[in-house]
Amino acid sequence: MAVPNQPQKATYDAIVIGAGIQGSFTAYHLAQRHKDTLLLEQFLLPHSRGSSHGQSRIIRSVYPQQYYSSMMPNSFHLWQQLEAEAGTSLYRRTGLVVLGPAGDPELESCRRSLGDNQVLDATALAQHFPGFRLQPGEVAVLDSTGGVLFADRALRAVQEVFRRHGGTLRDGEKVLHIEPGAMVTVTTTAGVYQAPRLIITVGAWAGAFLEPLGLRLPLQPLRINVCYWREKQPGSTSMGTASPCFLTVGLSQAPHGVYGLPALEYPGMVKLCHHHGSPTDPEKRDQAPSGASHPDIALLSNFINSYLPGLEPQPAVVETCMYTNTPDEDFILDRHPKFSNIIIGAGFSGHGFKLAPVVGKLLCELSLGEEPSHDMAPFRISRFPGVLQAVL
Repeated sequence: MAVPNQPQKATYDAIVIGAGIQGSFTAYHLAQRHKDTLLLEQFLLPHSRGSSHGQSRIIRSVYPQQYYSSMMPNSFHLWQQLEAEAGTSLYRRTGLVVLGPAGDPELESCRRSLGDNQVLDATALAQHFPGFRLQPGEVAVLDSTGGVLFADRALRAVQEVFRRHGGTLRDGEKVLHIEPGAMVTVTTTAGVYQAPRLIITVGAWAGAFLEPLGLRLPLQPLRINVCYWREKQPGSTSMGTASPCFLTVGLSQAPHGVYGLPALEYPGMVKLCHHHGSPTDPEKRDQAPSGASHPDIALLSNFINSYLPGLEPQPAVVETCMYTNTPDEDFILDRHPKFSNIIIGAGFSGHGFKLAPVVGKLLCELSLGEEPSHDMAPFRISRFPGVLQAVL
């Protein structure tokens, strides 16, 4: 670390602020392109203050939105490339089922995104995965590519490979000031750095972080309860390590969706979460909302009684994670509307981890002035009018 009162001065080809999974993959792609890249992180690594920690995340091909499903083959390929480079396993294929009412438009979009007819009725689902119980009129779409990403291991791997490619990672450095210009100047608690391109991927801190740069983006950080549920009779329901991941669409009992992962982190405990949470300040994420009755946990208990009757109806372990939602739950991947060499990745809305290799590639391409490799229209800042403010 730099000595206090003796700030370092250094020039790089690119600076990335925020070493979560999106920023780390952005830095990784830049370093692979032989760009001398600095990756800055305000907290000492590893930490659990943001959105990239924890042992597991879902990865899947199925998506109701075509622009995400079209990115997933590239994402799977890049995850495999990282596994090969890091020499470690980052993905376990478990299969994934999407539960919803037959004929639901979102469920139909999911089915189409797979390009086949992997639709299971209640009987077929129970044969494949005995732990699940559908309600009348409901079906499941099976994504055989779905599975689990080992999140903490993945973050360490991408940072390790980034450094191996010559990248510089400095943690425990909070950014104090950004001065736009042809060479952007970034002042931290330990140094002053310059680069012709800056990429900002600061997760739940993005809203407040971007205001001094004249942007007021509609970003809402949410505190999510991550819940683990025991089997009533261990090993009796196939809801253990052999069970698939799942998510729901269009169910009245789960208005924002419920998702689950098999028992990998805690033996005999299935991870089950509501895709929603409580508005929060990222600086205070470890403080439980005062007087909160956790209605999402009650919702999950009711869901378990109906759909996963082999699990205990109360969680055995409750942890927290952060989402940063946009109003439409699509990402923000774009240039700053005034400073074209400042690139922003934000608002990953609880479904960005699986796509991080492609997000990093796109942010890298934007910063280098290249034609992006995927359609960027859904991710532009301009879809939110009036966000550009006067810079103080």
